Amino acid sequence: MAGKYEEFDRSRIRLRPLNQRRNLVSLDSVLELGDSPGPFSDPGLDAVADAVSAAIKRGAPVVLMIGAHLIKRGLSRYLCDVVRRKWVTALAGNGACTIHDFELACVGATSESVAENISDGSFGHWQETGKLNDVTSAGRQEGLGLGEAVGRYISRSPLPHKDISIFAAAYESGVPATVHVGVGYDIIHQHPNCNGAALGEASYRDFLIFAKTIENLTGGVLLCYGTAVMGPEVFLKALSMARNVASGEGKRICEFTSAVFDIVQLPKDLSEEVADDRPEYYYRPFKTILVRTVRDGGRSYYIRGDHVETLPALHRLLLDRLGE
Repeated sequence: MAGKYEEFDRSRIRLRPLNQRRNLVSLDSVLELGDSPGPFSDPGLDAVADAVSAAIKRGAPVVLMIGAHLIKRGLSRYLCDVVRRKWVTALAGNGACTIHDFELACVGATSESVAENISDGSFGHWQETGKLNDVTSAGRQEGLGLGEAVGRYISRSPLPHKDISIFAAAYESGVPATVHVGVGYDIIHQHPNCNGAALGEASYRDFLIFAKTIENLTGGVLLCYGTAVMGPEVFLKALSMARNVASGEGKRICEFTSAVFDIVQLPKDLSEEVADDRPEYYYRPFKTILVRTVRDGGRSYYIRGDHVETLPALHRLLLDRLGE
């Protein structure tokens, strides 16, 4: 039974090939392992590296939540490496992560100019990128989450640059990569072949996979890297689910380390929330990840700096601590 309101007719959409698009990020933008614009130091970073290495050695989870900006900043090889070394137990991202990861694997470039392409409506309407909708639908039929479906497709396809695909690395390494989408957030939702039911089911399956990992977070580490909305909100709900079950079984999920990496200026005191008349109150990583979720036990750190400096620096510290 149809609703009473008229819907947009997607069959009228015109798609163009990616080779007609000017990209802001290319293979030359992707850092080699060991590359960094310069040295970075922060006393909290050493503590985070200690917590991560200790969690790895004791077999506790290390969960990495990322925003797509890390890919656009050229950090794909670093992310692939931490996945392949299994320094992380789970990787979580938003829908944009799959898009930039796939486009890099497919054509060696990503990130169009919104300012240029929104004027004529070409923004987001790229033929190759829409393949992700078909991948999601096919994976759904096999009971796969969105991240696993994308990783498997890239891994098994003859894409020329799949060696820098984070999702392919996760699939090949047996590390769950979960994708947490918001309907209408991503360019592939504009395409005629987008199946909302498949998208929702695959992403919700990923949420349940993520929540299962959080159920075992005691003694582990949560790293929130450049995700100001998706990361804190998904973590908050998954942690509440896990704690709900744990409390019913007489258990607690509280002794873990959390760390946020971003460039926002925050107060030095991470033990208390600020008043709601201050802008920092509305920055979700601060009140959710750094304060509220570790209030019952645990530690939190805020590492302020450019991702192209902080991730390579953390990578070097982990190499030192883990003897690799």
